[in-house]
Amino acid sequence: MDKRTLTLELKDAARGLGFQLAGVCAATEPPGIDRFHEWIRRGYAAGMSFLNDRAAAYEHPNSILDGVRFLVMLGMSYRTDDPPEPGSGEGRVSRYAWGRVDYHDLIHAKLKQLAVRARELCPAAKFRGVVDTAPLLERDFARLAGLGWIGKNTLLLNRELGSWFFLAALLTDQELECDAPFETDHCGSCRACLDACPTRAFVEPHVLDASRCISYLTIEHRGSLPDGRQPDLANWVFGCDICQEVCPWNRKAAASDEPLFAPDRSLTPLDLVSLFACDEPRFREMFRHTPMWRTKRRGLLRNAAVVLGNQQFTGAIDALATGLNDSEPSVREACEWALGRMDNPRAKQILRQTLSKGADAPAVSSGSQPSEP
Repeated sequence: MDKRTLTLELKDAARGLGFQLAGVCAATEPPGIDRFHEWIRRGYAAGMSFLNDRAAAYEHPNSILDGVRFLVMLGMSYRTDDPPEPGSGEGRVSRYAWGRVDYHDLIHAKLKQLAVRARELCPAAKFRGVVDTAPLLERDFARLAGLGWIGKNTLLLNRELGSWFFLAALLTDQELECDAPFETDHCGSCRACLDACPTRAFVEPHVLDASRCISYLTIEHRGSLPDGRQPDLANWVFGCDICQEVCPWNRKAAASDEPLFAPDRSLTPLDLVSLFACDEPRFREMFRHTPMWRTKRRGLLRNAAVVLGNQQFTGAIDALATGLNDSEPSVREACEWALGRMDNPRAKQILRQTLSKGADAPAVSSGSQPSEP
């Protein structure tokens, strides 16, 4: 099969599987590899040591598929109707995690179907599909494949989908017909994303300091939050969309037709108080097949306590008291911080009793009426 026909067949198959975007580029050293190494050197990867550990693997797609020659870069929209805004005792969740599915699982399944079709067309060829976890600078290759440009908030932007889409790639050792790279930057003089970030995580256009980013703090950061960063979370319990919400290109972005991305009211807004009644089996049942599994129970409860503290929601006092007994130090510390934010006699009484017993001693049980020490 000639390269043009194979390319068209793969793109048609990808669109049939629900990918709105499909473009092809050569497998080469990514244009942004020097910036990537400099970003790590400057410490902007924060605690994501796995990026530094395999930094060399990002220098060429050969690290993913030996003998790779071309990449089919793909985009899948996840924009949906908005759920209600969170009220007291509820937390905001990043848009990509609103549905009852982990996008990795869904897209991997579709990539496997695409690879099956590809092998039907070229039985002797090598193909490998990846999404988001392989050492690949996806945005660089997506731009080379003509899917869009990299915005000042470091996300890939497309004129039809904005930035509300997932990126994936199908790598192959077969020759394909390349698309023209996307050379134009349509951000112009706009600074909406940079100026809206409440933590000033963008140290300059196109450069994100992850240690300041709410998404990093709520998802990737392990252990207790750094002192003074708790208020930064505001109502965000998982991720942050602020720099995307203010982007003009997202105002009329096309909606997804994937029903599994639709908001699940049990996930967004997220009921924070009920989380403190979740043991590990219950947490697994609720979140194992969603993006929120990434934080594990300890991370999500830590975030929930901080958001409840930011809200000063007195209806959460019993739940936070339960958290003072949690086996995870970061959860106990966050609950103590949250109770300390509340100008409430019962919250203060619980804290006094806790401090009198020592940091490692059990605190009061949920629903109990603590006595003065």
